[in-house]
Amino acid sequence: MNATFHKRLVTEASASYRPAGPWAWHFARGKLGGDPLFTALLTPGLLPARGRYLDLGCGQGLLAAWLLAAARLHDQGQWPADLLPPPRLADYQGVELLAAAVRRARTAFTDSPAPIRVNTGDMCTAPLPAADVVSLIDVLHYIPADRQEALLRRIRDSLGSDGRLLLRVGDAAAGLPYRLSRLTDSLVVLAHCGRFPQLHGRPLDAWLTLLQNIGFRTETRPMGSAGFANTLILAQAA
Repeated sequence: MNATFHKRLVTEASASYRPAGPWAWHFARGKLGGDPLFTALLTPGLLPARGRYLDLGCGQGLLAAWLLAAARLHDQGQWPADLLPPPRLADYQGVELLAAAVRRARTAFTDSPAPIRVNTGDMCTAPLPAADVVSLIDVLHYIPADRQEALLRRIRDSLGSDGRLLLRVGDAAAGLPYRLSRLTDSLVVLAHCGRFPQLHGRPLDAWLTLLQNIGFRTETRPMGSAGFANTLILAQAA
């Protein structure tokens, strides 16, 4: 994806957040434009051509905004000829603990033609409806190890044979980059909640072993210039 089109896609996706206020819009522009995760989501084969999404710890729903914007540009004939058509949302359900983020998401998607629902809830106890894709992006380290495993087991049991789990985790064995990512996460939580969180990371090998022991087969995807110590993992039923 060239830089010009990437900028166009970021502008299209972040525009949804203008009705939710300047903070929501600026956050969306910064995150969508600077985090290589979103470009990686358009990698052929990572996501189904059309699917039902369950986004746990969804924040203000940037995953939905990104995929919807990509679909709009494709439908308008503005999609680059050298890129395969983008993945499409058949349904999207988000679960987010912070009520303010849920309000921003609901405002952003008020007029969405796609079925978008974002609810306040704890991802560890929220119902897991049928989904083709379950996403856990930068959120597992906020819960203790035993709850991480319990949630991943619930997800494995809820996914069909063709379902996939998409998660991004930090590699606790990465040294300084991991410590920098932990500091960044802590400062974000402090800004939102007024407190420092207790974080529960694992080395990447331990994350992969946990997923495999639960019954997933896994593959990792490069994150380009992600920095820090983040790895994108695609997990499917073994």
